Amino acid sequence: MKQELVHVIAGNVFAISDAQGDIEAEPQVPAGLFAYDTRFLSHWVLRIDGERINALSRDDLTYFETRFFLVPGAASHYVDADVSIIRHRSVHDCFHENITVLNHSSQPAEYTVRVEMANDFTDIVEVGRLRQRAVEVTADSARHRLVLRYQRDRFIRETTVSSTVPAEVDEKGMTFRVRIAPDGKWETDLHVSMTMGGEEGRDLRADLEPHQQTVRTGMREDLAQWLDRAPQLVAERRGLEELYQGSLADLAALRYQPLSYRGRVPIGGLPWAMGLCGRDALITCLQTIAFTPELAPATLRMLALMQGGQLDDALDEEPGKILAHLRYGEAGAFRDRLSGLYYGAADTTPLFVVLLDEYERWSGDADLVRELRQPARMALDWIDDYGDLTGDGYLRYQRRNERDGTINQCWKDSPDAIVDAHGRQPALPRATCELQGYAYDAKRRGARLAREFWGDPAYAERLEREAAALKERFNRDFWLPHLEYYALALDPYGEPVDALTSNIGHLLWSGIVADDRAEAIGEHLVGPRLFSGWGVRTFATGQRTYNPVGAHLGAVWPSDNSLIVAGLRRYRLDAQAALIAAGVFDMARTLGGEVAEVIAGYDRSLTTFPVQLATSCRPQAWSSGALLMLLGTMLGLRPTGDNLLVNPAVPEGFGRLELLDIPGRWGRSDAYARDRTTERRRRLR
Repeated sequence: MKQELVHVIAGNVFAISDAQGDIEAEPQVPAGLFAYDTRFLSHWVLRIDGERINALSRDDLTYFETRFFLVPGAASHYVDADVSIIRHRSVHDCFHENITVLNHSSQPAEYTVRVEMANDFTDIVEVGRLRQRAVEVTADSARHRLVLRYQRDRFIRETTVSSTVPAEVDEKGMTFRVRIAPDGKWETDLHVSMTMGGEEGRDLRADLEPHQQTVRTGMREDLAQWLDRAPQLVAERRGLEELYQGSLADLAALRYQPLSYRGRVPIGGLPWAMGLCGRDALITCLQTIAFTPELAPATLRMLALMQGGQLDDALDEEPGKILAHLRYGEAGAFRDRLSGLYYGAADTTPLFVVLLDEYERWSGDADLVRELRQPARMALDWIDDYGDLTGDGYLRYQRRNERDGTINQCWKDSPDAIVDAHGRQPALPRATCELQGYAYDAKRRGARLAREFWGDPAYAERLEREAAALKERFNRDFWLPHLEYYALALDPYGEPVDALTSNIGHLLWSGIVADDRAEAIGEHLVGPRLFSGWGVRTFATGQRTYNPVGAHLGAVWPSDNSLIVAGLRRYRLDAQAALIAAGVFDMARTLGGEVAEVIAGYDRSLTTFPVQLATSCRPQAWSSGALLMLLGTMLGLRPTGDNLLVNPAVPEGFGRLELLDIPGRWGRSDAYARDRTTERRRRLR
């Protein structure tokens, strides 16, 4: 069986090892110590007297630190072992490992402790396609340190490993020859600092100077404050409070500070999306605005700072466009691959306006709305100036970068995601249905901001007219009357792409669905073709390309489902919303640990245990955020002026829910709810 992988994470810095704490780089497995998209350790293996070590147990203390309890040799050595080892590992802006060797015998003992060390400085996007790099290695026994360095022009990355006790240092690691008294111990602290040179000019070694215990204490305090600022959940449903606390902790772990920026923003997820992803960050902020609102202003300011300002075909950049992702690895710096600054997303720009408006509704932060007036207006202008590629009034996408740009620039961004029921791909440019919903919502919200904060009622009226026209046009052109759902997309000639997909739930969330069609959409979403029992599939069964393990062709995403449930409640389809929410919570509770990014779309009757996809990120920001959004949606939390409206629709079996100290423009408020079955029983008594 594949060995368990163990991670510690602190924002953009993370380390992935095996169950013993050893790191050995393998193709397709992102094992190693990474920071800002570069691997700073690819080999980190502990041996005692030449023997590999094996795990007894592990204590995962927090998301950024863990302890491994180990013994050397094979399993036959475990009983009455004379020696054991504890590895206490933590990450911050550096990597720290305390190694303690315990002598359990009644006699003094001598051991040779060896830590093998190496690095390849691989860009994370190149894991699985490794190439050789000329790494300069400097062994310095006098200063108890090993330095590994890589340079390509002005791109410089350096790893420095230092020990707090004397060591024999060679180009492949450090050796310690130790003598331990009876029932005594020996220990060393190994520090791994990471230097980033070149254009970025960041030296992470500055963060190494404070004592590691002080750093860990500060991080524990930061986590405690993060949890304390969030509302408190009291729930009768078993496991719900633990899921809630776990999601909050995951979101804390996935905050990072981009280079040359002071705020902390949510990154995508471990291990493949450990950078700023515009779509993920925006949706995460929308999901968590009632719980961790501080993520939103930092994200909005960062995305405004990086907003497109020119036409650049290589980057798919256009004036007003909000970026798709930002990475700092070598491949992006030299444009070996399209992995640095990239704008190939059609949904991020309207979602930017949606988040700005939603944040003001919750926070009352009018200053931020005024501060970001120009970026917001540029985003609204982009929808019509660059998003309407065929002049028919629909938001479409087609990559400018024909070499390696993203083909599908919507949330379902895999190359084969946009197909009709028979598996045929439409021509480009494509107008997917949910993009029209986002554009509609952005225009309506932009109108409110223009009228109430920007002092421009004429602009507000124009946006409202455009939104109303878009809704009317959309309900005419996208509706498939013989199937009673909206087309997945329109091709450039206005022909509908007739696949049944989860995208129709996003339409409910945006409000673009005609009222008399909402119930039909709701029935499709909970029908057997889309609803698996764990959640709504991305692509309905019975269509040619349906694939339960296809990320966008049949799998189930908690993030997708959180927007769907919110949309169902918007149209008062409470029973359907409760059914889907209960399925997602059951999935998360059954899997345990961090909420999976995506699971297979197998029917729940077939797989009583959810099947995670191999490429799934975990933890993943918009998956952890999904549970919070589902909770807020079940309670029906909605800001109304300076008050918080609570309109619950709790799934059967959830019992009583209390969410205390919900932050907003009203200060702090509480919400209480019971599921209807529990409430009826209470009344009968």
